[in-house]
Amino acid sequence: MRYRRVVDPVEPYPLPVESVTTPDGTPLAEVTFAAFRAGRIAASELRATPQTLRRQAAVARGAGREPLAANLERAAELARVPDTLILEIYTALRPGRATAAELEAYAVQLEGEFEAADVAAFVREASSVARERGRHA
Repeated sequence: MRYRRVVDPVEPYPLPVESVTTPDGTPLAEVTFAAFRAGRIAASELRATPQTLRRQAAVARGAGREPLAANLERAAELARVPDTLILEIYTALRPGRATAAELEAYAVQLEGEFEAADVAAFVREASSVARERGRHA
């Protein structure tokens, strides 16, 4: 399958290296293995920022790849959510692991604390499907 390359007039593809930073603002060009080994870059810096993910979503949308754009936008929301909470929610979403009320509490937390409305909607949708299939705890 061949992919056609469509460049969004607002966001160039690929994103210019000099426009991408770590969560603490370190330019991508300075993120090297040597810097990591020397302690100048922490492991927590080796992740995408919400801004970069939203820019990648704009590029995907400009290329007509709406499902990818939506996934990148949800990833941008999740970038602010602690890893421990993401793993908790992931486990709770498995069949029979959580009640509808527990999943709703996660959705409320995602919306309130992290402004992650799209991810909260995903959790609510999963809860609704689980309820229809009789798979809540």
